[in-house]
Amino acid sequence: KSPWGTAESHLMAARLKRCVVRRRDGPEQHGVAASCLRELRDKACGVLAIDKAREPITLVLAEDGTIVDDEAYFLCLPPNTKFVALAKDEKWSNKSLDSGTSWLSESADEVDSAAEKWKQLARQLKDDLSNIILMSEEDLQVLIDVPRSDLAEELAQSETKVQVLQDTLQQVLDRREEERQSRQLLELYLEALKTEDSILSKVAEPEAAPRKEVDVVDTGTSSTDTSATTALSDQVLAALKEKPAPELCLDSQDLELVLKADAAALASALGWDKQKAGALQEACDQELSKRLRQVQTLHSLRSTSKGKKTLPWGDWPSAKRKK
Repeated sequence: KSPWGTAESHLMAARLKRCVVRRRDGPEQHGVAASCLRELRDKACGVLAIDKAREPITLVLAEDGTIVDDEAYFLCLPPNTKFVALAKDEKWSNKSLDSGTSWLSESADEVDSAAEKWKQLARQLKDDLSNIILMSEEDLQVLIDVPRSDLAEELAQSETKVQVLQDTLQQVLDRREEERQSRQLLELYLEALKTEDSILSKVAEPEAAPRKEVDVVDTGTSSTDTSATTALSDQVLAALKEKPAPELCLDSQDLELVLKADAAALASALGWDKQKAGALQEACDQELSKRLRQVQTLHSLRSTSKGKKTLPWGDWPSAKRKK
């Protein structure tokens, strides 16, 4: 080879960026090297065996779903960045987060006892502390109640750091309770305003003709429509029906199940009207979106920090608030 040919090959090799690609719902990952975004798309289609009819594909960051369609942005990404390839008509799923919500797909059947449950929850925190945001109130309380020495042994951390962790869990639990109480006070205030307006309107009205009672017609769906809510456990349905602001006490997996349920079937299962069930689903959607934004924010902060792979234990606040 001529010196010019050798120099050119070295230059091309230097321009290649190592990347990792996978499909949206597939765990199998492939390493590819590309010098530009177009080359990465072509190679991803090849190694992932994406049909030509389903092209063009969209590449998103596996960490938070950010669409990568700008060449300059691609060149700024570090080597070994993980991408998810979305074929035509495919959409980003929140469950595709690398370490944020992948644990949501775990089956509840794997938890055979309370001891195994807290250990499973502890492993989730060991992988990524931002999973705190996605846990239910029940899960948070389970970890708070675990003896500090046992939790420290499971997490391979000192008891001092575990105390900081449990304080943080208590703070998250307290914040949700405060939010629930604030919503209850707001609902009572709005209800009082409606009652006051109703009384004032009746006083202002002249004598009106006697009002005829109107029978309330049940327009709910039949019991056969409740099949759409079979994915919701009795425990979740009870929480939705009995607890104020139930979206705050559920974990993110249960929130997703509520969102996927048919509104009419959900209303029938809860004995509510369709409008109230729709309002519940909207509240669950807002709560889930808020939690996932918090997780993504923590992941972004982590990725811009000094190469740390996990959130530093010492960064969590240590002040514990009483319930």
